Amino acid sequence: MIMFDRRLIKNFGWFLFLMTLAFSAISLLNLYSASYETGLVSFKKQFVWVGIGIVTLAFVSFLNCKLLNRYAIYIYGFSLLLLLFVLVFGKEVAGSKSWIDIASIATIQPSELVKIAVIIILAKFYDDDYQATPYGFLDLIKPVILIAIPFILVMLQPDLGTAVTILLIAGSMVLFMGVKKWSVAFILIVVLGVSFYSWHYSLKPYQKDRIRTFINPSSDPLNAGYNSIQSQIAIGSGGVTGKGLRSGSQTQLRFIPAQQTDFAFSVLAEEWGFLGSIFVLLLYFTIILWMLDASSRAKDKFSMLVCFGVAAMFFWHVVVNVGMVIGLLPVAGVPLLIFSYGGSSTLTAMIGIGIVLGIRMRKFPMQGEAIDLG
Repeated sequence: MIMFDRRLIKNFGWFLFLMTLAFSAISLLNLYSASYETGLVSFKKQFVWVGIGIVTLAFVSFLNCKLLNRYAIYIYGFSLLLLLFVLVFGKEVAGSKSWIDIASIATIQPSELVKIAVIIILAKFYDDDYQATPYGFLDLIKPVILIAIPFILVMLQPDLGTAVTILLIAGSMVLFMGVKKWSVAFILIVVLGVSFYSWHYSLKPYQKDRIRTFINPSSDPLNAGYNSIQSQIAIGSGGVTGKGLRSGSQTQLRFIPAQQTDFAFSVLAEEWGFLGSIFVLLLYFTIILWMLDASSRAKDKFSMLVCFGVAAMFFWHVVVNVGMVIGLLPVAGVPLLIFSYGGSSTLTAMIGIGIVLGIRMRKFPMQGEAIDLG
C-alpha cells in the first residue's frame, strides 16, 4: 500500500535525499570528464539512469516497509529467476554472462539487484527466527543456504566481484546478529575450502591473473597489471588539489580502460586531487552513518536489519572499489555505487536509499502522532 499522508512528508529524510542528489551531481560531473573524449555517450546514458533512479527512490520511499517483509520470499525468488534467466539467455560481456538486453535500448544486470533481495530475505529470516543468544552452526543452515544460492548463480556467470560483494554484505548481517565463536571458525574453514575449490576449478584465467598481479603488478604491466598500475599513476599525479576538470593526462589520454566504470575514482583523484577524493569519501561515509543511525532507531528487527544491510552494501562497495583502485586489493570488477557508470548498480543504490528513507519516515512520527502502517 502506498501512502501519501502529509506526515510522511514531514518525516521524510531530506538530508539523505539532498545528499544523494548532490552526490549524483558530482558523479555525473566526474563521468562527464571521463567520457568527454569519447563523445559523452556514457555520460548521457548515466544521466538518464540517475533520473530513473531518483524517481524510483522517491517511489520506493513511499512504499510501506511491511510489504517488503510480507513479500520477501517472492522478491528473493524473482531475483533467483532473473539469475537463472541470465545464465541461459544473458548477454556476454568481457567474459561474463551477466546482462539482459531490454528491447535493445538498455541492459540490466540482475546480479546487482539481487543484493537488495538478499538483504530483504535475511532481514525476514531474523525477524521470524530471532533468538537472543548467539547463533550456532545449526541455526545458520537456513541463512547460509539463502546466501549460497545467489552466490553460486553469480559465480556461474562468472562474476567474482559481485559474488564476493554479496558474501560481504550477507556476512556483515549474520555477524551483526551474533554468531558463536566456534561457528565463526567453522565458517572460515568453509570459506577457505570454497576459495581453494574456486581457485582450481571455478576462477577464469584472467581472474587468477588479477590476483597474481595484485601481489606483484609489475610482473605483467601491459596486461593483467595494466589497470592497477595506470590507476595508481593517475592518483599520484593528482597531488593535493588535482589537475582540474578535463585536465588529467591519464584520464583524457585514456590510459585507464575502465575509467568510466570500475576505475572512476582514479579520475576523481587525478582531476580533483587528494582533497576532492577525501570530500567524496566523507560524503559516502556520511550517508552510511545516516543509514546506521536509522538502523539503531528502528522499532522492529526487520527494519533495523534492512537499514543495516543497505549501509553494509554501500560500505563494502566503497572499501573494495577504492581498495582495488589504489592497489590495496585485487581488481575485482566492483563499481563505486552511484559514482561509477552503470545503470543496474545505480538503480540498486537508489532502491536501497529509498527503502531506508521509507523506513525512517514511518518510524519517527511528528509530535507523537501515530502513523498508520497498515
